[in-house]
Amino acid sequence: MGTLLIVDDEQKLRSLLSRLLKEEGFEVLTAGDMRSAIKKLESHAEIDVVLSDVKLPDGDGVDFIRRVKLRFPEKELVLYTAYGTVADGIRAMKNGAFDYVLKGDDDEKIVPLLMRAMEKAQLRRRVIQLEHRVSRLYSFANIIAESPVMRAAVELAQRVAPTDAGVLLLGETGSGKEVFAQAIHEASTRAQRNFVALNCSAFGKDLLESELFGHTTGAFTGASTAKKGIVEEASGGTLFLDEVSEMPLELQAKLLRVLETHEFYKLGESTPTRVDFRLIAASNRDLKAESEAKQFRADLYYRLNVFEIVLPPLRQRHADIPMLLRDFVSHFCLKTNKTRLSIDASFIQALTQYRWPGNVRELKNVVERAVILCDSDCLTERDLPVDVRLAHDRIDDVKQDLATVEKNHILKILAQCSGNKSEAARILGIGLTTLYRKLEEFA
Repeated sequence: MGTLLIVDDEQKLRSLLSRLLKEEGFEVLTAGDMRSAIKKLESHAEIDVVLSDVKLPDGDGVDFIRRVKLRFPEKELVLYTAYGTVADGIRAMKNGAFDYVLKGDDDEKIVPLLMRAMEKAQLRRRVIQLEHRVSRLYSFANIIAESPVMRAAVELAQRVAPTDAGVLLLGETGSGKEVFAQAIHEASTRAQRNFVALNCSAFGKDLLESELFGHTTGAFTGASTAKKGIVEEASGGTLFLDEVSEMPLELQAKLLRVLETHEFYKLGESTPTRVDFRLIAASNRDLKAESEAKQFRADLYYRLNVFEIVLPPLRQRHADIPMLLRDFVSHFCLKTNKTRLSIDASFIQALTQYRWPGNVRELKNVVERAVILCDSDCLTERDLPVDVRLAHDRIDDVKQDLATVEKNHILKILAQCSGNKSEAARILGIGLTTLYRKLEEFA
């Protein structure tokens, strides 16, 4: 059921209430005054609800509520007294009490009341735990950065995070721009408010404008209900605009106005809405070059580029691959209900020699596929896609003479075609007769 603390200077009443509530399934602690109650709260984090008398030897129970709520805001408090007044009840509720009840109503009111208070407190505890888990998940501590270039990017992000400065994240698709945006938000003073993300490349002009700024009922055909835009949703928190280079020029002008005035107009509305958000923008393009080519507004580029962080592609941070690999393998083993897989050295070597055009996102997909296909307790090179294995083999081929490279390549393609010589010849770009001659030379 949960743990509650009874605070009352009458020993007999404490004992009576304690027995009654234990029979209802509560874990019960008791205290005779405010001082000992505070000590119990300090030493027993599992206490969710406090049931306190108004008249205590060392103070007023109504003021006691205020003190407890300041130090332990997650606790729920219920006051009870034999001499209740309306004024005390109002003060108690203003100070944060869950409820206020008269003595003598114990059996009829206190038990169900405490059950409701316990449900609310435990729900709040679960929410706090979830928030902490989410905060850890998106924190800088979870960004793998063994390579110097990645450590430098993380250090820049950590330095700007506590400020309210706008951030421009530049990097190839799949390099982790949204992960960085989340980490910056979680380390900022806005962490308790919304983080709202929008990929600007996912919408056409009209839909994107509606997503950004919202609309009123009847603003356009099909607008049967009013809609709040993400600019308003992000107020107080952080707005992350991914692929901002894909935003049409006319919408760029509207975004610039919001950044400068902190006001915007919903579609179909004549009065402005005020907002306050931190903007983090991201792009896989060179926005400076785009602005010079008139493909992106120069004034918006300079407004966004208060603090620029360039995220390195995975091919420039091979030192991070082993740790990323272990993290992904652990995740996908859990997801697919597989026992923990070991990783062969050939598997790691193949991954570090591949160029990863899709960056971390591609690595994650490759590892998920390998975990699913693995039919032993160890991931080996044979669990990798052909293109990743071939990249590994090409590195080894550099050390071989041309004839050996040609032979190995032909035999590998033939094996991939399950011995079908016509298909192998087509893939190799040679005639079938030539393939037969080559195979005779290899015999």
